[in-house]
Amino acid sequence: MKKKGILHSRLSGLIAALGHKDTFLLGDAGMPIPAGVEVVDLAVSAGVPGFLDVLDAILSEAVIESHWLASEIKEANPALHAAILERGLPQPTYVPHEDLKRQSASCRFAVRTGEYSPYPNLILQAGVPF
Repeated sequence: MKKKGILHSRLSGLIAALGHKDTFLLGDAGMPIPAGVEVVDLAVSAGVPGFLDVLDAILSEAVIESHWLASEIKEANPALHAAILERGLPQPTYVPHEDLKRQSASCRFAVRTGEYSPYPNLILQAGVPF
């Protein structure tokens, strides 16, 4: 048994299998996941687990070179937007939420959280540690 890091075996394995430029989605409880995209459903109840908790766990194990956020988050959820920006990720590319949903169809997998706030959905692109 692992003693630290991501303990969810499927999520841990999917992150370990990421290659350079692969993308994956981290979303809220209501984000529609396109057919054919594997879902790691972590949602237990409203707010559990929270988006930022899962993002922090992912960032502790994955190299991220870029990411996309719904432009609507700036006005609809400024506190969460600021918290995402504080995580040390590269500057995001902002796209309309509808475009983000379409873009998610090409993701390797999606992680569903219990988040119940507006627009906490982002697509992350894997980088390399060297």
